[in-house]
Amino acid sequence: MNARKITSLTLLISFLLLMLTSVILYIVPHGRVAYWSDWHLWGLSKTEWTHQHLNLGVLFLIAFGFHLFYNLKPITAYLKNRTKQLRVFTGSFNFALAVTLIVCIGTYFMLPPLSFVIKLGDAITERADIKYGEPPYGHAELSSLKIFSTRVNLDLPKVKQLLNNAGILIENDKQAIGEIARKNNLTSKELYDIMKPAAIDRENLIRFPDQPPPGFGRRTLVDVCAEYDLHLPHILSALKNRGIPAEPENTIKEIAEQNNLEAMTIFEIVHEAVHEK
Repeated sequence: MNARKITSLTLLISFLLLMLTSVILYIVPHGRVAYWSDWHLWGLSKTEWTHQHLNLGVLFLIAFGFHLFYNLKPITAYLKNRTKQLRVFTGSFNFALAVTLIVCIGTYFMLPPLSFVIKLGDAITERADIKYGEPPYGHAELSSLKIFSTRVNLDLPKVKQLLNNAGILIENDKQAIGEIARKNNLTSKELYDIMKPAAIDRENLIRFPDQPPPGFGRRTLVDVCAEYDLHLPHILSALKNRGIPAEPENTIKEIAEQNNLEAMTIFEIVHEAVHEK
């Protein structure tokens, strides 16, 4: 076997697989959604694809190191000028460096067309989040049945009855939501849908949270006010007093971007207005 050939082929194969995992991680839903919906592609979860990407990257770097070693002579030839003197900053090297720096700087300042790549990825991820559904809170699938029921205002005895009626087997109320779902061939979201009728006076218990709920940035201002029974004119006035014009049908993220702010800033202003009201 030829070590040079093995190195080159390993470099090629790991590069192609690395590109594949990059594309998959580019379109995968956000972690909280992927774990909540038990997202899989070709039998692998988001975490497993991330592990593949990481180790393929390590393999690529190792193969690349051997590739440099075996091809040091032709590579150094690229760095020589017409008089055969070794120079790092040759015309070809400078051009390659300039292209790389343009990509890095353009990405940092979100300049087109590089910003389009980022925004397209965000759009794909957000559509996936909508398709698979947001969890009621981060890593809800790790909560025990008892803790989960408390946090989302469900009557635990009624929850157990609903699950029993649906043929869902549970060991005890300390069993994690995600574990119950997996053992019954369901996603955590599907399990929660079965449990929802056990809500305790849901409309009266909903209060504006102290932290942004998942997907808050994608909600329109009017939807947020409707869900938490907020007075829309009061919220609009609070934003206007901070020099932030907003339309009710705009999403929180759109309002933030139009005013060069973070969505968290809008949340904090709304939260403050709620408690001042």
